[in-house]
Amino acid sequence: MTIHIGANPGDIAETVLLPGDPYRAKWAAETFLESPKLVNEVRGMLGFTGTWKGNKVTIHGSGMGMPSLSIYVNELIRDYGAKTLIRIGSTGAMQEKVALRDIILAMTSSTLSTPSRGFFKEVNFAPCADWSLLKEAANAAEAKGVNTHIGGIYSSDVFYDERPDLTEQMTRHGILAVEMEAAELYTIAARYNCRALAILTVSDHLITHEALPSEDREKSFGDMVQIALEAAFPDS
Repeated sequence: MTIHIGANPGDIAETVLLPGDPYRAKWAAETFLESPKLVNEVRGMLGFTGTWKGNKVTIHGSGMGMPSLSIYVNELIRDYGAKTLIRIGSTGAMQEKVALRDIILAMTSSTLSTPSRGFFKEVNFAPCADWSLLKEAANAAEAKGVNTHIGGIYSSDVFYDERPDLTEQMTRHGILAVEMEAAELYTIAARYNCRALAILTVSDHLITHEALPSEDREKSFGDMVQIALEAAFPDS
């Protein structure tokens, strides 16, 4: 048990899926896992552990933004022995070739800053995904016939951004989409020699200003969860 996670020893699996929204964690656990058990509800941040094709899996909310995710990922790794951590969340597209409902596999993540910036001082650390997870996720997405993009994303410090100049430069340099958590996830995973990947569903578009209606988001989110599970357990 930690300050933010009330799970008992052994309650958390080595493989953890991390949606930002705790209620999406509940939905994903009840939809995809066998015998899901609530293992955390401290501060309303829900976590569930069950099995998928015989493999133990935890699905735990991370909250919004890198500081929130940093708390949960640090504790999941240091105190509960998590080894593979996959963010599953929504993202805003920044390239015309990327469409609503597409899946993005984040190879790298650019930032202005992260909670880990103080570790590196003058060094601009380059957070990147685990190659084995990235490869297996790409294979799973291809097998499902899901339109998928692999490349760099941008992890923003703010949701209501007022930097059109920054968005323009990100787009110019091929950044596929923006979200708020992946860069810190990749950095912490590197620190502890763990595997990490962000699998993202495009829910809105910064260029076309399109957005998925809320009732359409669940199906696309389901595809993402399935891809994450198959990436984590490719032999199942």
